[in-house]
Amino acid sequence: MRFVLDPPMNDDLFEEILGCWTEVTNAGGAVGFVPPVVPDDIRPTALKALARTRSGLPGSDGDPDAPDSLLVGLDEDGGVGALLILADSESGLRAHWRWVVRVMVHPKHQGRGYGMALLRAADEAARAQGLEALQLTCRGGTGVDAFYARSGYREVGRVPRSIRVAPGDDRDEIYMIKWL
Repeated sequence: MRFVLDPPMNDDLFEEILGCWTEVTNAGGAVGFVPPVVPDDIRPTALKALARTRSGLPGSDGDPDAPDSLLVGLDEDGGVGALLILADSESGLRAHWRWVVRVMVHPKHQGRGYGMALLRAADEAARAQGLEALQLTCRGGTGVDAFYARSGYREVGRVPRSIRVAPGDDRDEIYMIKWL
């Protein structure tokens, strides 16, 4: 997998991102939605998230001064196999770190080490931007916190039952940080 930071956005790339996000959600990935979903369920959130990135939206030239960065993993066929966003907290007091959001690896690539490779690429991108730390939240009950811990993140807090997946299925939101 080859990782590209802030790739130029076009319609094809946007649709591949949307397809990956849909497939990850429908495979049970905790990326902001509960399955089943179709691309149009995710489209408004994807547009909002990508508008804040340096890649921008399809049809734009991107914005080098945008607050967030998009990191895309391209598979051997050149398709979107993984992605995440390094999101600015929009506070000058927190300019030395970024949130890691929308971390996903396409289900067809699961178990091949691409998730760890994606996080290493995010570390490299963050260091190149002069950042000192990365923070993220993850949904309790999925086991993904152990995955992040293997990558060097440590839990710094949790909010019990703050994520409602379904009636009677509330999960903790786990806060993690990694110092670079």
